[in-house]
This record gives sequence, structure tokens and C-alpha cells, in this order.
Amino acid sequence: MHLICTLMPNRRSSMSRIQNVAGTAFVAAECRAEENLEDHPLYRDPIVNLFLDEESKRAADRIFVSFPQWKASVRVRTRYVDDWLDRQLQIGFRQVVILGAGLDTRAQRKASSGVTYFEIDNGATLAFKSARLQENGVDPGAVYISGDYIADDLPTLLRRNGFDFSQPSHFIWEGNTAYLDASAVSLVLDCIAQNVLRFSISFDYVAQELIANETGDPETAAVVARFAAMGAPWTYGVSDIGSLAGKIGAQVSDRFSIAELYRRYWPGKTPDSRIFDYYRICTLEGGRGDRSRMPSAEFGLNPSNDESSLVS
Repeated sequence: MHLICTLMPNRRSSMSRIQNVAGTAFVAAECRAEENLEDHPLYRDPIVNLFLDEESKRAADRIFVSFPQWKASVRVRTRYVDDWLDRQLQIGFRQVVILGAGLDTRAQRKASSGVTYFEIDNGATLAFKSARLQENGVDPGAVYISGDYIADDLPTLLRRNGFDFSQPSHFIWEGNTAYLDASAVSLVLDCIAQNVLRFSISFDYVAQELIANETGDPETAAVVARFAAMGAPWTYGVSDIGSLAGKIGAQVSDRFSIAELYRRYWPGKTPDSRIFDYYRICTLEGGRGDRSRMPSAEFGLNPSNDESSLVS
């Protein structure tokens, strides 16, 4: 599940021969790759550069001209999701599902004995990704599922590809919800909650007041307008993540604004955009069976119980 915009690879590039891999996958990958250049990176990703070339960099740069700060948000959310994945693997989760996987590299970076990764995305993206990995002698390490996790029915896609609904499973859902609508988001969460015995899911979202242009801040309104002008309008926001979780019988293990994580991961640095107060990320836990979970304090996080307090 990706945005409307697409990247048209250079015909002369040996890297890519297809023309319908979603452009946002390359943009996110370019963001993640930049963290490798830091002296003290939030994470290391030795795989991501296999998917990139000069054309993908130029495409990403065209996006960053409008909003250069977006690079930081992708890097921060990558670290957050990595931390939650590490935690879940440590306590015995043995299935990981990445919705709208794009050029995600966790199946390679976080490979673990007995753990199965399932990646769902359009066939062109997965084929490109698999080819690049195999050309470089890297085991994809994942079950690739070509399809639309909303239109094609998520439980059906998983069942056909060997997913075990009785096993504790962690879902990763990055960079998707803002481009969907309320019914689609609810459908995905409900499908997971009603079918998986025990699950956790980490996903990012934007605040409803951002979608409704009710922040009272000209900068945030301008950023939203720029994304719409690029053909990637944000269409869905969350006003109360606790209520959304409650509807599927799940619990909010933690929630943060990107601004809060920015300050946590980069002490002493100040977020360079007000929009990061309205761009958020969370992890929910629940399922049909045992919903016991480790308190978030043991994970080293300190979530707020008040959604409004996320705006600093």
C-alpha cells in the first residue's frame, strides 16, 4: 500500500528495469540510508543501499525540497519500530508481518532463528526487491505476499501463505495510515484482532486536527498542503488512539509524538518542525487469547495517557 506517485527509474540504470515500483518506497529507503552516515547512528542498515542509485536519490531530493525535515521523522520512527521488534522477538514472538513493506530491510537486519517474516506489497515492488537481494547474494529471508492487504482481505492473504494465527505475531505498519480512511484503518486492525491469538502492532499516524486544519499553526498547514500538491494528500487522522484500540479489544502499550522521540533519541537537539508534534507513533497489544503484556515501563518508555499532552 503506497502513495499514488511513482518513481520512473533511469533506463540506463543497471539497478532497476521496472517502472512501477512505488516511489515512496525509494524515498523512505533514501531517508533510512542517511542514518548510516552518522557518527553515532540510531540504527545500522547495511542492506538498504542495494536498492538505491542516483535516480532514486534525485527522486527523493525532489520530495525533500518541499520538506527536508521529513528525513528525520523516518529515521526516528525506524528506530522506534526496531526497538519494538527487538523486544517482541526477545519475548518469543516468532512471526512478523510487514504491511506495505516497500523496501523494508528488517527481514535481513533482524533475522532470527525460528522467526518467519511476511511482507505484503504490490508484486512489482516485491519482485524488484527480491531480485536486488539475490543479485547481491543476500537471502530475502521473508515470505513475499503480492497483494493489497485491504482489498484482498488480510486474513486470506496470510492464510494462503502459511501464517499461523495461533502464534504470537508482531505487525509493522509504517507510512500507510495517513493515506487511507477510517474504514480501511479499522478494517485492518479488526482483522488482526479477530483472527490472531496474540498480536502487537506498531504504526504511525497523524493527529486528526492536522487533517482538519485545526492546529492554528501556519507551518503545519503549509506542510499538509505541500504533500497534497505532490499528489500524496493525507486523508486520515486519529483523535484518540486509546478509543481506536478499545474498539478492537487491544491496549495501547505506548504512544509518542515524533517530537518526543526526536528529543529522546537525539538529546539536546530541538525538533525542526512543529508538525512533529502532530505526527505520532504507537504500539497496540491484544488478540483473541492471552493479552498479558510487559508493562511499557519495563521497555524503557514512558507513554502519556493524554493524547492532547503529546502536543508540546
